[in-house]
Amino acid sequence: MAISEQAAKKILKGAGAARVSDSASRELAEMMNSMAYALAKKAVKLAKHAGRKTVQKSDVDLAK
Repeated sequence: MAISEQAAKKILKGAGAARVSDSASRELAEMMNSMAYALAKKAVKLAKHAGRKTVQKSDVDLAK
């Protein structure tokens, strides 16, 4: 897992939560990892389509 539950908990607290349950931080971490993976897959596909092996910032921007 790239984004840990602890990192998700810090994000929730930074967003204003006074307390965060373990299940909430676990769910947020899973959702963020899933979304990040889907975005990365699109960015890689765009780089390959452009004939490059290197994923660039523009690929990530277009994948949004």
